[in-house]
Amino acid sequence: MATPKSVDDYLAAVPKEQRRALERLRGQIRAAAPEATEAISYQMPAFKQDGRFLVSYAAFRDHLSLFPASYAVMELYGDDLKPFFSGKGTLRFTTEKPIPAALVTKIVKARLREIAEAKAR
Repeated sequence: MATPKSVDDYLAAVPKEQRRALERLRGQIRAAAPEATEAISYQMPAFKQDGRFLVSYAAFRDHLSLFPASYAVMELYGDDLKPFFSGKGTLRFTTEKPIPAALVTKIVKARLREIAEAKAR
């Protein structure tokens, strides 16, 4: 995939089924963090809150990933996230078995709290 210039460019280059799953995920993240801004970071769609990294996501050949990039979030929701763990800060899922929307919301809300706490320091 060529380096995308926008999230919409990224999604347009993803196969249809994966695109639908990522668009759902994108909507869930937006709903949980309505003031977050979208960007391309490390050639993937990402959300930022107050200029700080919130989460990113990506499509791969045989799976999709959500990157909360937070050890604390992984610890907090470890049991719920266990079926999706793939590395330290990566959650892997498929179009057939997405991360539940309620869990995505919990992850994003926890990241928002982390960002707010870091900003308050």
